[in-house]
Amino acid sequence: MKKVLMIAACAAGYGAVHAPMAHAQSSVSLYGIIDAGLSYTNNQNGHGNVQAGSGNVTGSHWGFRGREDLGGGTAAIFQLESGFSVMNGTLRQGGRMFGYQAYTGLTNNSLGTITLGRQYDSVVDYLAPLSFTGHHPGGNNLSAHPYDNDNLNNSFRANNSLKFASNDYAGLRFGALYGFSNEAAGFDDNRLYSFGASYNAGPLSLGAGYLQANNGGSSNTNGALTLTDRTFIAARQRTYGAGANYALGAATFGFVWTRTQLGGLATINGANSLGLVQNGQGASFSNYEANAIYALTAALSLNGEYTYTSGALSNAHGEHHPKWHEVSLQADYALSKRTDVYLQGSYEHISADGSGLTADVSGQTASSTNQQVVVAAGMRHRF
Repeated sequence: MKKVLMIAACAAGYGAVHAPMAHAQSSVSLYGIIDAGLSYTNNQNGHGNVQAGSGNVTGSHWGFRGREDLGGGTAAIFQLESGFSVMNGTLRQGGRMFGYQAYTGLTNNSLGTITLGRQYDSVVDYLAPLSFTGHHPGGNNLSAHPYDNDNLNNSFRANNSLKFASNDYAGLRFGALYGFSNEAAGFDDNRLYSFGASYNAGPLSLGAGYLQANNGGSSNTNGALTLTDRTFIAARQRTYGAGANYALGAATFGFVWTRTQLGGLATINGANSLGLVQNGQGASFSNYEANAIYALTAALSLNGEYTYTSGALSNAHGEHHPKWHEVSLQADYALSKRTDVYLQGSYEHISADGSGLTADVSGQTASSTNQQVVVAAGMRHRF
């Protein structure tokens, strides 16, 4: 339940029957999710590991949303959202105070919404909600596709971004984003742009999105993306895909396809032992995900996904075509509307094809072999 703080222009008028109407139409909401739990990983650099962790499934975060009615169907809005570790209190997203999101803008009942700041791209907005990792607010951190290559698990956000989001037109929504490089002599040096759309009609939900990042993580640290955010350090990244969900009684079935193409790939964050040559060669990942959610009761749900990923890349050892198989199963029980407990198991197998890659479930230290199993149990509380 969000706690709403009503803003008044003067103390004398706060809550008064005859206070100016603007007082009752301006608000700030405090909200958040805390995810804490334990996990067991069968192989991290050759050793099993039992860990206490924050955000095994949903990244722990808190934030503020604000809205002021300007009249004529227009309102000023803002959102400040911070990611943190509940285990040690440190900030996530490279130590940013508001690393999840930070933006302000205007929204109109007829024209849509324009915002400016640090924000999610259109692939996250319109396609990720159809994937298993996007079904839960904040993502499912154990179920991202290899290296979160398509960003469906929100590994990076766009700084300096101008974003448009349409209103809902009989189930149709669409939008676009542009992240500026902020560099006088290099307009396309570390910029990002994306667009997407979704459609909901009864039990059917559809979504699609596209993003392109140029020179992300370059020496231009004031651009759209930063090194600490990026999954890949590459001259160019193109990600696109589409998906569908269909609700059938107590069950929802989904399929998502994405493809990421990388040009001038230097390295993969978290897989630096790969030894990629920095000579303009590229890589690609094609992801095929099937997912399902089934509500056994009003409180208990069973969720699962299977993802097949086909890759192609070049490194110092030659051309390689690794393939990944990922399976995740989750049981979730709601103790109340705001608190739930979960048990999740995730398994990854890679056929490395001589690339030097090993199994690496999202958020874990890589395995020393081609397989890795993670089992996590925890509790989430929303406020």
